[in-house]
Amino acid sequence: MNRPPGKFILIPDSFKGSMSSMEICTIMEDVIRRRRPGAEIISIPVADGGEGSVDAFLAACGGKKVSIPVKGPYMEDMEAFYGIIGGGTAVIEMAAAAGLPLVEGAPNPAKTTSYGVGQLMADAARRGCKKIILGLGGSATNDFGAGAAAACGIRFLDGRGKAFVPLGETLSRIARIDLRGLLPEIAAAEIITMCDIDNPLYGPAGAAHVFAPQKGADPVMAEFLDGQLRSVSETVKRELGIDVSARPGAGAAGGMGGGMAAFFGSPLRMGIETVLDTAGFDALLPGTDMVFTGEGKIDTQSLRGKAVIGVARRAKKQGIPVLAIVGEIGDAVEGAYEEGVSGIFSIIRTAKPFKEIKERSPDDLRLTMDNLFRFMDAFPSY
Repeated sequence: MNRPPGKFILIPDSFKGSMSSMEICTIMEDVIRRRRPGAEIISIPVADGGEGSVDAFLAACGGKKVSIPVKGPYMEDMEAFYGIIGGGTAVIEMAAAAGLPLVEGAPNPAKTTSYGVGQLMADAARRGCKKIILGLGGSATNDFGAGAAAACGIRFLDGRGKAFVPLGETLSRIARIDLRGLLPEIAAAEIITMCDIDNPLYGPAGAAHVFAPQKGADPVMAEFLDGQLRSVSETVKRELGIDVSARPGAGAAGGMGGGMAAFFGSPLRMGIETVLDTAGFDALLPGTDMVFTGEGKIDTQSLRGKAVIGVARRAKKQGIPVLAIVGEIGDAVEGAYEEGVSGIFSIIRTAKPFKEIKERSPDDLRLTMDNLFRFMDAFPSY
């Protein structure tokens, strides 16, 4: 059967705990090249803001990785990195300087800082980056991003007028916020914050109660940290005239979502929308035969606009079919079809414990992709 080799876009999210988005792209591409020699294949690994986001952006867009000395979660000296992609855009994952693995064995969100994240931002701006994409995810902190702000020149003063770098346990000491020292290069840059959760800053669904326990907080500490976030929220409202307390995503990364909005005027955007815009996804769609996307589990949470749905909505506008290759298919996902998904296929072939499924997932993905192309090969129009 003679047919054009076709054009395919691969834009999967990671299968958490199993395969990275880049690994998935590689497997998909291998199968397509075997089944459709000469096909045009565009791989865009999805970055969600957490660990691995810089590498995913670099793989999708090209660019270089920059490593610099920074302060770590406990103000220790360490090396961290960020990426610079085309057009002078910096991509930073906060986990590189304030991530939970960096405090392994000694987590304490009351005493950790995001200062190193601000150092990465400042370095990128000084190197001429006019746009900074900051991914929130995997943080060890609960400091409202005040450490990062301090590293960028914002001064926090206590009741005696003494400047200090606030931690999660000292946010209530902030009496005044002085923005005049903000680095001019940072002030002039466009800063976009990738944030895929919609938790408010404080309260039962806020940063401290929901996420601090994952960072080493017991219930007493979580309640204390929640009070600190309430306090800084009131201070920000009084000093800067901004109320971020109920803003969706303000509670991300120990309140850093709220801090990015308050100190830098940064919008909080879904990760997939940032990826699609940065990669120029809409302009890549014309002439595409099929888009392959996916995630570890598609469920009702996915319908709120994560990777699969974000991709499908844009492809639908140009009439391009979208196949979602996933691990698990949850209940009530029919809405995905209305958003532009043409079909949903699970790679899980047998009921096994997750440990076993994880080990065989690359082979299962390969077989699923191969089966799909065998099926499509039976129909000349595909």
